[in-house]
Amino acid sequence: MVWWLFKALDVFLACLLGFLVLNRTGGRGIRTQQGLIRGYLLLILAGWLAQQQLPFLLTGRLIQAMVLVCGLALAFLLQSDLRRLLDLLGSGRWGQLLGRGRKNFYGEDAASLISEAAGRMSQSRRGALILLDLGSDLQDDDFLTPGIPMDAVLSIELLLNIFSVNSPLHDGAAVVRGKRIVSAAVILPLARQRTSRFGTRHLAAVGITERFDQCLCVVVSEETGTISLAQRGHLERPITSNRLKELLGTAMESVAWDPVESTAARRSHNAS
Repeated sequence: MVWWLFKALDVFLACLLGFLVLNRTGGRGIRTQQGLIRGYLLLILAGWLAQQQLPFLLTGRLIQAMVLVCGLALAFLLQSDLRRLLDLLGSGRWGQLLGRGRKNFYGEDAASLISEAAGRMSQSRRGALILLDLGSDLQDDDFLTPGIPMDAVLSIELLLNIFSVNSPLHDGAAVVRGKRIVSAAVILPLARQRTSRFGTRHLAAVGITERFDQCLCVVVSEETGTISLAQRGHLERPITSNRLKELLGTAMESVAWDPVESTAARRSHNAS
């Protein structure tokens, strides 16, 4: 009787672990990520059946080796999600870990604010680079220079001031997470494939989005006023401010992220 209780507990804990991992891989690319994890869990189940329930020792050992290799590959592909999972485990936020308290991370007007600001800067040919974190939980070490922490409410006026020609913050990127601008003057890594067709802002937008698929980057060209949107290492350009609003709105609809501390807030907390 006790043996069956331990077996049941073992199955329950394994299912709970699988649920937690699947639940924490939200944001962009959710279907691909969860498909990979489901396949990995099925591989583990096949290995368990081959070794524990069926007399397939050689097959079971082969599957065990595949589980190890695939586990390392998944850890590399989903490093931001696993880092987020460990952060929630370490801080004891069990409600958020189980999915309670999740809400639409971006307000309905966020796409309108960003597209309107981009449209105004396009008309005046004011260069701009706006990075939207859609779930990658970007950290300081993901950037070449982390920039200046702000933790300010997202607004058109603030974006225009940040990218004003006389502003000391206009050369880098403004990082937007949820309804707040968390930092400015952030220097992003450049694209792996360099080309003379694009300027530094466009190369930076491609560079960060090819490394993290759960983020978008809005670029306004200083030379031509052209608006571009970088996603997964690809640039869509030229686009109008209305088209930008549509694209951002579609991307933000699927973002249901926990209301956690911003990067700037974490810096202030750590400093104190």
